[in-house]
Amino acid sequence: MQAEDKNPDSKYGEPQKYDPTFKGPIHNRSCTDVICCILFILAIIGYFVVGIVAWSQGDPRKVIYPTDSRGQFCGQAGTPLENKPFLFYFNIMKCASPLVLLEFQCPTTQICVEKCPDRFLTLLKAFSNTENMNYYKSYCKEFDISKVFSAPEILREGLCPAMLTPSKPFTRRCFPALQTKKGTVSVGNDTVFDDGRGKIRNVTDLLDGAKNANVVLQARQVAMKIFEDYTQSWYWIIIGLVIAMVVSLIFIILLRFLAGIMVWIMIVLVIAIIGYGIFHCYMEYAALKNNPGSDVSIKDLGFQTDFSVYLELRQTWLAFMIILCILEVVIILLLIFLRKRICIAIALIKEASKAIGHVMSSLFYPLLTFALLSLVIAYWAITAVFLSTSNVAVYKVFNETECNYTRTTCDPATFNTTNIRAHCPDAQCLFAFYGGETYYHKYLIALQFYNVFLFFWCANFVTALGQMTLAGAFASYYWAFKKPDDMPAFPVFSSLGRALRYHTGSLAFGSLILSIIQVIRVLLEYLDHKLQGANNKFAKFLLCCLKCCFWCLEKFIKFLNRNAYIMVAIYGKNFCASARNAFFLLMRNIVRVAVLDKVTDFLLFLGKLLIVGAVGVLSFFFFSGRIKGIEGTSPNLNYYWVPILTVIVGSYLIAHGFFSVYAMCVDTLFLCFCEDLERNDGSPERPYYMSPELHHILFQEEPEEKEETQEEKPEEIQE
Repeated sequence: MQAEDKNPDSKYGEPQKYDPTFKGPIHNRSCTDVICCILFILAIIGYFVVGIVAWSQGDPRKVIYPTDSRGQFCGQAGTPLENKPFLFYFNIMKCASPLVLLEFQCPTTQICVEKCPDRFLTLLKAFSNTENMNYYKSYCKEFDISKVFSAPEILREGLCPAMLTPSKPFTRRCFPALQTKKGTVSVGNDTVFDDGRGKIRNVTDLLDGAKNANVVLQARQVAMKIFEDYTQSWYWIIIGLVIAMVVSLIFIILLRFLAGIMVWIMIVLVIAIIGYGIFHCYMEYAALKNNPGSDVSIKDLGFQTDFSVYLELRQTWLAFMIILCILEVVIILLLIFLRKRICIAIALIKEASKAIGHVMSSLFYPLLTFALLSLVIAYWAITAVFLSTSNVAVYKVFNETECNYTRTTCDPATFNTTNIRAHCPDAQCLFAFYGGETYYHKYLIALQFYNVFLFFWCANFVTALGQMTLAGAFASYYWAFKKPDDMPAFPVFSSLGRALRYHTGSLAFGSLILSIIQVIRVLLEYLDHKLQGANNKFAKFLLCCLKCCFWCLEKFIKFLNRNAYIMVAIYGKNFCASARNAFFLLMRNIVRVAVLDKVTDFLLFLGKLLIVGAVGVLSFFFFSGRIKGIEGTSPNLNYYWVPILTVIVGSYLIAHGFFSVYAMCVDTLFLCFCEDLERNDGSPERPYYMSPELHHILFQEEPEEKEETQEEKPEEIQE
């Protein structure tokens, strides 16, 4: 047989050779990917420059405070409008204009007021009563009433609104106090009003029709109820998240000492919890059989702000039951298919548990990653706000009659002296938006794009730093022949120092590749949003294909980067060489990758699912008041699913933070395990570094693999 036939995996590089001097992560290493390191440092310096420019030009008051028609901030301290924090619209009906979407400003006069109006009052009625007029004037522009003789004259000059309606503040803006009674929209207790010009109008006209009024009203009601639920249950949510953290920590500690037992308990409990969910859904489905109205379909019911209505439908519980059944069947089939490999995966989890037991500080490293990511997110958000508010105020001409100057820019200081008022008597120069065409603002979009790109780059860099740090620490454990005597005193800090001192460039290189792909995905999502109203099916299909391809590419790059950082942490080579070596090592052990490493990931996912499911079920029974003896303890909520979903999402993030250390440990030990098999043969001269338990279980399965391999190979020709 030819030599090349004896090594069918030669296209994936040569296996690692035995090296008696190799004792784990090497210490004599040099800086890698220096050019990318310099580029990253320059990019960070540029990022700080962008932040300084944004902070010097931006004005966050434009976000915090509403702006009146003269560009002044309502409620800003140290100004004449300090005691007028609310924005009042002269004609709220004009806020339904498309101009609101184009220019983010209602084409009507807006002023700052002390409080929103609380009564119906027309200008005609107020003009005939001194007390009413004094109240009405607080919602008008400043003018001398002694020089005005009639209400039509006030309306013609645009000094006052035609009418006041009962309003409530929302985001510091006065909106009509809409409510529904038996399907009828009303403001206060009235459904119609006199607009002050002798016309009787319907309340729903305030929001461009009854349908829009109902949608806006329902959305506002849902938002306010959700906010109210958070104010009533925030401390219980924190308690739930603390319970999730304690359960995750206890689970990790038990996994350290009872890995095999805990994995089997975890598998059984996951199946049992999903099974109970199926049983509960069936019981609810059966209990609603004879209830009137329970057979109404979700489609016919439409959108309801009271989500508990959906729980009264049989179709809802049937859908839940089908979803849980599919999940249960998938998990059981995977466990049956992978039953022969679960024992090896458990051995690898046991090894990871031992490694974490010797490197306990690794459990707290995610806190550093979380702090750094929070810093990156905060810097990006603040810079984005300052950049978006660094424009100058733009004023435009608004009028109701036909005018050649409509929507042209104007200067409110000199507007009354121009000939625009002569040609367009009802024209007004109102604040439109923040923009402008100065030299700085021409490059504002580019600066925002730079801000987004650097956000992705820095966030990926922080994540990569955590992966390389943990990989170096766990590799130090694996390649220590006498554990823990041959390990460094502080493996996490030693690995962190090596990563920052020598491999900042490699971290920046891998993060840069991933960031470019993520930015492209963001641009594709932006294009998809822009093409939603288009009818070009080919463009939509092409865009969908591109989104799918870049999603797959991002997943692959994340997987490749993760393994490349492990190789960099061990050998200290540059990113490309490490990525190549990691990829070839995995391809030489592709069977083990599929049936061992991924089985371990699946078992860890079941652990996260168990914690989230247990905490979620507990929060469901608590917030729905179904725990006997403490029914009165749970808060009185509009939607009890609000804190439940919050606790579930928070529990998953907490469990993911703990298990990410385990996942990184498993991936590192797996690569080291594959190299150990190539470097050593188990003889006294070349002993394995793996634990005796892992060695015993692995080589128990080895003969079966060899038999399967021999069956697939053709018989060699005898000489």
